[in-house]
Amino acid sequence: MSRRLLDDQDALSAFRARLLAWYRQNKRQTSWRDSGNPYHVWISEVMLQQTRVDQMAPYFERFIRAFPTLQSLAAASEDQVLKVWEGLGYYARARNMHEAAKRMAFELGGRIPDTYQGLIELPGVGQYTAAAISSIAFDRDHPVLDGNVTRVLCRLLRIEEEPTRAQVKARLIAAGEALLARGEAGDFNQAMMELGARVCTPQSPFCPTCPVGGWCRARAELDDPASLPRKVSRKQKPHYQVAAGLIRKGDELLIAQRPAEGMLGGLWEFPGGKQEPGESLPECLVREIREELGIEIEVGARLTSVDHAYSHFSITLHAFAARYVCGTPEALGCAAWRWIAPEALDDFALPRADRLIVEFMRECAQQMELFGEKK
Repeated sequence: MSRRLLDDQDALSAFRARLLAWYRQNKRQTSWRDSGNPYHVWISEVMLQQTRVDQMAPYFERFIRAFPTLQSLAAASEDQVLKVWEGLGYYARARNMHEAAKRMAFELGGRIPDTYQGLIELPGVGQYTAAAISSIAFDRDHPVLDGNVTRVLCRLLRIEEEPTRAQVKARLIAAGEALLARGEAGDFNQAMMELGARVCTPQSPFCPTCPVGGWCRARAELDDPASLPRKVSRKQKPHYQVAAGLIRKGDELLIAQRPAEGMLGGLWEFPGGKQEPGESLPECLVREIREELGIEIEVGARLTSVDHAYSHFSITLHAFAARYVCGTPEALGCAAWRWIAPEALDDFALPRADRLIVEFMRECAQQMELFGEKK
């Protein structure tokens, strides 16, 4: 029973020993955690805030090649950081990480803080990330509470309330404190996360192979352990129609930079915006370009449409060929604008949907001329 586990020192010792032994025999090898480099641990944990390990790994390797040290990251421009981050999403993570690197390089003696409190004061570092970095990189005794660990604890202790509630989260943190193998916090936290990722999975958990299944109340008492944790009821995400213009003036294309604050801040894109009720997509594009850049355009054919989902909504992005007519571009609803040669698009960090448009157009034989290429 969970009370016996949390209150019985012999049971706790056995639980910790069993879990750590399983982890050390079965853990996945990762360059960021196996290197023993606190910089690598910090970068990886920021990336893992909204991304699975298998998805994150190639981005981590690319990022470390570009910025091998804290000092090199601090010295980079925001545009350079966003370009290397491109495709990983949730770009506020990259901007916060860049700010944190500059603070550490120029105000903290060029080092990563080795305490939970020091880490949590950095931009973009919350409770989970501070606990993960301090325990994995410096073996500080702080339990982590990510999605995988939350799932393990809810099943282990048979917690049937929604884990997002404040009082339930406090209970989970207290349980993590009680279970923590002090002095081995780095391995223990990684073991809990690994258990959730590979055994105690969201659907169809592999209960017969669980190294600590003998202490799991959900396994012993419920018909379906996967019914925990309780799912939070979510509203249906809104969907928007968005028009974007590949606006040509001679041999150049117009791109705009999103404001630094807000979603996809600092990224470059084909200018445009959301369709309003009662207007066609070409009308939407003309209005948005006028409001965003103060110029007049002529809208041509729709080139392609791309569906893309964000955390709280989804869009269909419709890309139109367009021709510059008149006016001097101004940054009215954007941070900056540029006329560029189409082949220079690879030098700019673009949102995923815009990058898909570029890839589609380059693959489309009918549009080769648009990108300065010939069959």
